Amino acid sequence: MTDENITNKAYEAIELAAKTGKIKKGTNEVTKAIERGVAKLVLAAADVNPAEVILHLEPLCKEKGTPFVKVPSREELGAAAGLGITTSSVAIIEPGESTGVIKEITKELAPKEKPKEEAPKEKVAEKKAPKEEVKAEKKEEPKAEATPKEEPEAKEEKAAEEAPVEKKE
Repeated sequence: MTDENITNKAYEAIELAAKTGKIKKGTNEVTKAIERGVAKLVLAAADVNPAEVILHLEPLCKEKGTPFVKVPSREELGAAAGLGITTSSVAIIEPGESTGVIKEITKELAPKEKPKEEAPKEKVAEKKAPKEEVKAEKKEEPKAEATPKEEPEAKEEKAAEEAPVEKKE
């Protein structure tokens, strides 16, 4: 499915959920739904100004495992949600008849998300290996320190023997 097909399916899901299920509209309500883990699908408009208003939604959805679709227009998103005004984001809470459409969208989005998640795991494994080597080096160092500790004591004894004895008068 192309991005345009995913967008159209997402609009369809919102229309069905608005009629037969339950949706949340607006960034504040959508954010709360994602954080509570009740959002089944989140849509955000790309033409939001300033963009910072919705910038947190995609990373939050990834963190919570919620499907996220960025759509091109606030006007179309508002119309799909059954509103007479524009909206920056919408979340489906109870899918109603849109369950099948949400599953299709989730399947299409899943392959794109998996490689991104696997890459950091490999990096974590690479980072752990050098730390183990450092620990191994630290374990060897105390053995090497045993010899130098004996040497300062020997130097002190030699210095005491060689020092001139002061005579009291």
